[in-house]
Amino acid sequence: MKIMIVEDEALLALELELEVEAAGHTVVGTAASRKAAFEIIEQSLPEFAFVDVHLGDGPSGIEIGRHLAERHIPFVFVTGNIKRIPEDFVGAIGAIEKPYTMNGLQNALAYITRKVAGGETGTPPSGLILAATRCLHQNDAS
Repeated sequence: MKIMIVEDEALLALELELEVEAAGHTVVGTAASRKAAFEIIEQSLPEFAFVDVHLGDGPSGIEIGRHLAERHIPFVFVTGNIKRIPEDFVGAIGAIEKPYTMNGLQNALAYITRKVAGGETGTPPSGLILAATRCLHQNDAS
């Protein structure tokens, strides 16, 4: 799968890139800003994306997520604050909360790979918060 990484913290971006490649996927680009992400989307046509919510140019990850959703490119948010994600997740599959473990990330990536391929996904790993699940929990709390 061709994957784009949107992360402004260089070390986190590199770690994520290494994990994605170790899982047999190709990283088509790493972006630290809205502009760079939009360029990768248009030039490289990723099949999936990991998107940090808050980048160096502000909370532009949400806008990037909307752009991906409009193009029917599946993605997950990777963030230190899940509350920054709008209730509808702007079309994301879900979110991975920072800090994450490498094992948690690997399990989430395996689940996401099956989901994007349309295969049987089973139970989502504990490190992955699915958009539908979050909405259900919020409705239960109402």
